[in-house]
Amino acid sequence: MGGAPRRSAVTAPSALLLLAALFGESLCLRAPAQRPDFAVPVVCFFSCNLFAELVACSWLRGGEVGRAAAVGDCPTALRRHAAFFDRDGDGVVTLSETYGAFRALGFGFGVSSVSAAFINGALGTKCRPENATSSNTDIYIEDIQKGKHGSDTGSYDTEGRFVPEKFQEIFTKHAKTVPDALTSDEIDQMLQANRQPGDYTGWAGAEAEWRILYSLGKDKDGLLHKDVVRSVYDGSLFRRLAPNWSSPEKEKQLEC
Repeated sequence: MGGAPRRSAVTAPSALLLLAALFGESLCLRAPAQRPDFAVPVVCFFSCNLFAELVACSWLRGGEVGRAAAVGDCPTALRRHAAFFDRDGDGVVTLSETYGAFRALGFGFGVSSVSAAFINGALGTKCRPENATSSNTDIYIEDIQKGKHGSDTGSYDTEGRFVPEKFQEIFTKHAKTVPDALTSDEIDQMLQANRQPGDYTGWAGAEAEWRILYSLGKDKDGLLHKDVVRSVYDGSLFRRLAPNWSSPEKEKQLEC
């Protein structure tokens, strides 16, 4: 059929956002004594410029954000995960909502800005119905499974449902120091093992996701426990860390 060609999911700007996100995150997660002197100005430079670029694109391309389809009577784990970021419960995650969610989780301006720009820039063109008229940075939760990347653990299936067997494999294969918990080095080993040849976008997506999870969920001994990892797959970890981000009415939509 004719019509305009579909935009590639990975454009030059989103590649830059990806590099900036990973670079900024790696700097911010280091101990202060380990951060190079240029860390703060570099992260701020990338954050301000890239966030502003995505906001400008949102204004220029966007129309009114109409209410998307309901999350569903019993939403998948992936939809519940994504729904945390949809503060007003309209089924659409905007750039500003992603930014606000990261701030609510305790991240600073730099990491929140770059993360929002990367997430909405990468997923907005993929996770949307064909007749959507809103900004290309808006993520429609009803289509969130379209944003599933490769080189992951397989704990979500292609429809966004949780796969317990694949989740268990994370720990049976990689939790060598303490049963049912992962160290930072073990996460690195898992990420390396899951990499599919040439899937650079999947590599970077998995790296960013697990580094953010580790920074949020590790204990005082640097261990990321199984129950904490499990809670991120349905978003319950986010709701526990930022209980005031979502309204009680929206939470009822996520109940089966």
